[in-house]
Amino acid sequence: MAVSGRFVALLAVAIVPTVLLASAWAGVAWAVVVVLAAGLDVLLAADPRTVRVERRMPHLARRGSTTDGTLVLANDGQRPLRATVRDMWEPSAGHEPHRIRTTVPAGERRTARVRFTPFRRGRRASAGVAIRSAGPLGLAARQSVLAVPGELVVTPPFRSRRHLPSRLARLRELDGETTLQLRGHGTEFDSLRDYVRGDDVRSIDWRATARRQDLVVRTWRPERDRRVVIVVDAGRAGAGRVDDEPRLDTSIESALLLGALATAAGDRVDLVVLDDTVRDRVHGATRTDVVRRFGERLALAEPGLAATDWSAVPALVDQVTTSRAFVVLLSSLDSVGASADLLAVLPRLTRRHAVVVTSIADPAVERMASGVPQLGHGVPEERGGPVSSLLAGSGAERDVYRRAAATRSLLDADGVGDVARRAGAEVVRGGPAAVPPDVADAYIRAKAAGRL
Repeated sequence: MAVSGRFVALLAVAIVPTVLLASAWAGVAWAVVVVLAAGLDVLLAADPRTVRVERRMPHLARRGSTTDGTLVLANDGQRPLRATVRDMWEPSAGHEPHRIRTTVPAGERRTARVRFTPFRRGRRASAGVAIRSAGPLGLAARQSVLAVPGELVVTPPFRSRRHLPSRLARLRELDGETTLQLRGHGTEFDSLRDYVRGDDVRSIDWRATARRQDLVVRTWRPERDRRVVIVVDAGRAGAGRVDDEPRLDTSIESALLLGALATAAGDRVDLVVLDDTVRDRVHGATRTDVVRRFGERLALAEPGLAATDWSAVPALVDQVTTSRAFVVLLSSLDSVGASADLLAVLPRLTRRHAVVVTSIADPAVERMASGVPQLGHGVPEERGGPVSSLLAGSGAERDVYRRAAATRSLLDADGVGDVARRAGAEVVRGGPAAVPPDVADAYIRAKAAGRL
């Protein structure tokens, strides 16, 4: 049972006869009348347990975008339902409106439009639907929570989609499908055609020329139907926050952009989400469903505290293909100690595959190393000792130590990147906004050079 503001206001009116008649019994009598009226109101209210609730909503929603749904209320009782309905979603689902006021006659149904603007990816669930059924007097109401399961999978925002048209245009240049001064390049034989002035003489097919008694050249196209294997690091390396979001989110954006680009180029793409074990995988995504399938799997990826088992990657790639593949390791190269397991497995991968490793740089560390003042640095608590005394000194002294620490971090990252390059991998390093398009560019370069 729930009481309304009208009930409270009527109880407050009991003060008036008490003051005017100088008798408390008048106020008590008025309060008894109001309570009895509220009890009668509850008896006349429709039973919320006779209401059937149905949700009509999509299973997937993209983070930051708005998705519409419908809530259907069917009144199977004998009395009209005057209800306030609250769908009990998690706050991060961005559900609106929070409360719905509606009247449903007996034996009829009504629909209510709802909107979802989720601001956090992952699986969002509803604890049920709370219905407060008010009586005809509006003094009190019955209330019940109905178990109506609801689930919404919030996929990544895919902000890197804006880079896709320009990269697809570059792929069309390689394929020779657009009219440009630049001829299409590739390493896979396409067809023969007559020689045209300006053609590379190295592309002349001398046997075909001898048969036709005229110059004939070979045409080439980028390789198709190659394997692209994307490994997303969901271990503790992905938990670090850069620009107010986990590094894992940058890896997810890179995987979505590369998956969409590679399938558009005719290659087959596989995804593996890895920490100390394989958390999820997508096999054989196609051009029409790669974004949906990747988004649905990556929506549930969360960085863990365990170290990533990089030694399992060669076996995972062998399960996908026994031929040469383009392997992308979406992680971060910070220091030799933190990246030792990844560096140890690179020689085994680069012997057979083209390997790209990402390293996500923190713009705040780069600004600190360059001497740009940082906001939000408080004075450290003094704990004694010469180092603490220096840190608790002037702001210039503190900035020197911060700048030295940031420079040391950048040097460590550069050193790890050099080790990875010497092992035969290509290292893509940049900020969260730069890494996804740079990974796509690395794929295009490898395709143009025939390294897939």
